[in-house]
Amino acid sequence: MQLHVANHPLIDHKMTILRDERTESPVFRSLVAELVNLLTYEASRDLRVQDVPVTTPVTGMVGKHVASPLPIAVPIIRAGLGMLDGFLQLMPYCEVGFVGIRRNEDTLQPETYAKRLPDDVSDRQCFVLDPMLATGGSLAATVQFLLDGGATGITAICLVAAPEGVALMQERFPDDNVRVVVAALDEGLNEHGYIVPGLGDAGDRLYGSAD
Repeated sequence: MQLHVANHPLIDHKMTILRDERTESPVFRSLVAELVNLLTYEASRDLRVQDVPVTTPVTGMVGKHVASPLPIAVPIIRAGLGMLDGFLQLMPYCEVGFVGIRRNEDTLQPETYAKRLPDDVSDRQCFVLDPMLATGGSLAATVQFLLDGGATGITAICLVAAPEGVALMQERFPDDNVRVVVAALDEGLNEHGYIVPGLGDAGDRLYGSAD
C-alpha cells in the first residue's frame, strides 16, 4: 500500500476549520466537498486515459480521455456520502457504488450491512471514499471486497488517518495496487477507537446524530 499525505496550505487551512468543534454542519459539509475536490486531484494522477483525436479552432491534435472501463466511486455509507459531491465535481463520468459498513462499538470491528456495486468491477479503477481511517477495519474490508471482484488500482480518499489504520492497511495490502490519499495523518487512537486530535464523528458532524 502507498500512502500519500497531501500537504498543501489550502488543505491545512480548510482542515483547521473542519476540526473546530464550533463549525456547524452546513459549513462542515461544504468544507468536506472542497477538501475532497482537492484530494481527488491528487488521487487521480494514475487515472487510465486513452488517446482521442480532436479538432481545435486552429488544427487537429490527439488529446486524452478517461479510458474505458470507467472508474467507480465507492463511498462507505454513511459518512462517505458526504464526500461524493466533491469527488464527482472533478470526475462526473464515474459510476457510483455503495458499501454500508458500521463499526461495532464494543469490538471496534466492521460489520457490513449493505452492498450496491456495478455487476462487473473487474479491471476497474476504484476510488473508495471514507472520511476517517481510524482502526482501518472498514476501509480494509471494502478494499478486499473490491479486489475479490477483480478491481485494479484501488485508491482510498480520506480526510484524516491514524497511524494504526495506516499500519493495518499496509499489513493487509503490501503491494502497490492500493493507495491511500489523506489530508492529514494524526497522532493516533484513544481508548474508544477515535482519532486524536481528529475531528469527531464525521457522520454526526455531516448529518446529525440520528441513528
